[in-house]
Amino acid sequence: MQDLTQEILELIRRTSTDLPADVEAKLRASYADEEPGSAAQGALDTILKNVDLARKNSTPICQDTGTPLFYVHYPEGMSTRKLKKQIQDAVVQSTKKSYLRPNSVNAVTGTNTGDNSGDEHYPTIHFEEVDENLPLTIELMLKGGGCENVGAQYKLPNVKMGAGRDLAGVRKVVLDAVHQAQGKGCAPGVLGVAIGGDRGASYLASKEALLTKIGAENPDPELEAMEKELTEESNQMGIGPMGFGGKTTVLDTKIKGLHRVPASYFVSVSYMCWAYRRRKMTVMDSEVSYD
Repeated sequence: MQDLTQEILELIRRTSTDLPADVEAKLRASYADEEPGSAAQGALDTILKNVDLARKNSTPICQDTGTPLFYVHYPEGMSTRKLKKQIQDAVVQSTKKSYLRPNSVNAVTGTNTGDNSGDEHYPTIHFEEVDENLPLTIELMLKGGGCENVGAQYKLPNVKMGAGRDLAGVRKVVLDAVHQAQGKGCAPGVLGVAIGGDRGASYLASKEALLTKIGAENPDPELEAMEKELTEESNQMGIGPMGFGGKTTVLDTKIKGLHRVPASYFVSVSYMCWAYRRRKMTVMDSEVSYD
């Protein structure tokens, strides 16, 4: 099996230091939409200058390099044990090179490992097997603690909010999550929403939704319409960049619908900050490419 440690290290470097083109384009469009000289436009100006400097100097876009979330689609017959070790080694090397901040802290003892090594759940790696003739793909998302903290999960019906077990109820609780977040999630952000599933699957799917590029259409027309509606209504709240007020609170919304058992109706919201760091590497016939 090919040793991909250095290639994964490069994936981490790109993810940490180079904001994806679709995210940067949306931020620049949002800058143009804000009132000239406003605090909102000033915040976006600072963000965009930071994006340029991070890319030029190959330094992290944000001081909080976040939790590394890996999504691995591997061809049949490949060893996930070896892949996991290569990913873990690449994370440690990335920390030594300062592409990642040492964030891995033992929740019981409070001890920081110093190199982002951890237990079997850190870094987080999700594996899914694909046909043997398909390429290996490794997608990485770096999710900061601030935006992770303002994520939310709701159980419908919610009598207090008048939210029933339907899309109208989903709309109410998602907008509540945006309102509760205010500027604490480092707005403008992106909403990843999952409807259905159990508690764990719902949260997992809400983060998977964030792997979709800004502007990509949802294959479900009803959910596509809801994504646009939620983005528009979130931006009408006036929270704005970093909570300073303005027209841009949410850059985009991504929704996934899941099956559920009749007794449960969960809605999970994963919020992603403006530092929307995600990248993908593809390996086919020993050739590696990055997106």
